[in-house]
Amino acid sequence: MSEIARNVRVMQKLQTEIRNRTKTKQKLDATDVAKMTYLKMVVKETLRLHPPAPLLIPHECMSQCQVGGYDVYPGTSALINAWGIGRDPTVWGENAGEFYPERFEKFEVDFEMVPFGAGRRSCPAMNTAPATVEFLIANLVCWFDWEVPNGVKNEDLNMEDVGTLILRKKLPLCLVPWKFN
Repeated sequence: MSEIARNVRVMQKLQTEIRNRTKTKQKLDATDVAKMTYLKMVVKETLRLHPPAPLLIPHECMSQCQVGGYDVYPGTSALINAWGIGRDPTVWGENAGEFYPERFEKFEVDFEMVPFGAGRRSCPAMNTAPATVEFLIANLVCWFDWEVPNGVKNEDLNMEDVGTLILRKKLPLCLVPWKFN
């Protein structure tokens, strides 16, 4: 929600998609949310920039392989830096640090898997967590217009993270909701 509030263009585009899909409905349901492509891009972009856990659970190499030109031997523990992968300009381009959901219109790989790990040690909430977040964001954005309080500019919202194993915003998000009619 912080990234959406910080980027007025994204907020407006997301509200347009959601409100056009719901029109006269009294409430959203899971089938509505499943058809919202821009919402899915916003959630993927959020997970790319702000993975809940910056380092994934350690994995152990089972057989000798090469990664980035380095030999990795069996028994070696590997830590996957999800935060670094999500901000790598060689993968995401020069604007890797910017919140730009449209990058997922053309991106070939499903990034939503990275913050949840992969293989036998992947997070069991890999499928349910994004769907839950999509449903929550769709409802918040559909029924309310959001403003930052006290004359703060949207683009000046603090996006700094703190934490070690789990990241959270350093400063809590404070928004003023206005009922949308």
